[in-house]
Amino acid sequence: MIQINNALQPADFTTRLQQFWDLSAQKINLIDTHYDTAKGSPVFTVQGHYTTRGWTEWTQGFQFGSAILQFDATGDERFLEMGRQKTLTVMAPHISHIGVHDHGFNNVSTYGNLLRLIREGKTEFNEWEKNFYELALKISGAVQASRWTTMKTGGFIHSFNGPHSLFVDTIRSCRAVVLSHSLGHVFQGEGDVVINLLDRALQHMKATADYSVFYGEGRDTYDLWGRTAHESVFNTKDGNFRCPNSQQGYTGFSTWTRGLAWAMCGFAEQLEYLDTFEKTDLEPFGGWTVVEAYLLKAARATCDFYIEHTPTNGIPYWDTGAPGLANMGDYLAKPADPHNDFEPVDSSAAAIGAQGLLRLGKYMSERGDVENGLRYWQAGLTVLDSLFSEPYLSTDPDHQGLILHSIYHRPNGWDYVPEGSKIPYGESSMWGDYHAREVALYLQRVVNNETYYTFFGALS
Repeated sequence: MIQINNALQPADFTTRLQQFWDLSAQKINLIDTHYDTAKGSPVFTVQGHYTTRGWTEWTQGFQFGSAILQFDATGDERFLEMGRQKTLTVMAPHISHIGVHDHGFNNVSTYGNLLRLIREGKTEFNEWEKNFYELALKISGAVQASRWTTMKTGGFIHSFNGPHSLFVDTIRSCRAVVLSHSLGHVFQGEGDVVINLLDRALQHMKATADYSVFYGEGRDTYDLWGRTAHESVFNTKDGNFRCPNSQQGYTGFSTWTRGLAWAMCGFAEQLEYLDTFEKTDLEPFGGWTVVEAYLLKAARATCDFYIEHTPTNGIPYWDTGAPGLANMGDYLAKPADPHNDFEPVDSSAAAIGAQGLLRLGKYMSERGDVENGLRYWQAGLTVLDSLFSEPYLSTDPDHQGLILHSIYHRPNGWDYVPEGSKIPYGESSMWGDYHAREVALYLQRVVNNETYYTFFGALS
């Protein structure tokens, strides 16, 4: 269980945030200088150097989005130009990619961040540039929403596995769909039928809350409050739910912690987004009270599970049911050990989950539940206290990764195992590094009392 440090304050991170961004600049420059783009998108490191491997080009937006965040945090124009030019010349195929569930990853991280910087006045206003980013986001959200499976209780955006497959990850791609909606895009289907993008996003959020998250209500023998399944499988003939499953976790009946982290972050940020609506706007979708209830329940359950099932320093092992954990004694009563002999940690889950904890904590505190809000907030700071320090912060000037001890795909054996070790450790991932930058920017803006950082800052 995380040993929450209630004494931590955002201002305590001031010096470390400066170090973080200095290191981040070094890593971005290393990749830009040395990575061979002919090999595809950089995904994770092997012996400190980014390589590519995987099923889709799902990490390219994180690469260029990292440069944009670096500019946002430091004002260094070189990184703005890098992110802007790479978005213009490389990212267009991601807008129209009909085969993936990753539009929120690739396109909100690039076009979304660039539009947000214009809206916030951090880059020079240009009408055509603004229109370009808006059009990209409108189409991206519509393309994402077109990956639609209807089921008995609604519908969902299906994963690249096919129409039967709901991934917990995709809660973060709802950002693309709701941005398209809020930018006023009209999404049409056969016969010019207008498809409401907000409705599709909310149906997907509800399906994720209902089928990807468990609440200790007896769904199966392993039903615990806040446990998540990476994949939920449906019969596309009759629309019925069939079973939980996992692609990157240990089993469908254990919790892959990066999937858990996607849910923590995704539900919390959607609560913030929907809170900007007039409450009457949600009446066609069950009403604000109903929508907030299922989003808040899922956000709290997943954040509670993370706190309860993560070692004391806030860095989780890659799956809470990983079999080697049985050999590690009371591993939840001590800090995670990335160099153990049995199971790897996953620092990328910490980078993603910390943002969910902070956002949920702020959301609840502002609505009067200060006690629980403070618990989540301080848990988020506790995670960052570990993540932004060694051995997780990468200070080696030759290592291209920013956050060490990330895991990509343990079941497939895709992660590099150093000589003499029984498990992978010491490597970085593009998503882990990006989300560390995202939460660092979030925290820095809190410290400096700047505009609160949200994905929907691109709207106003």
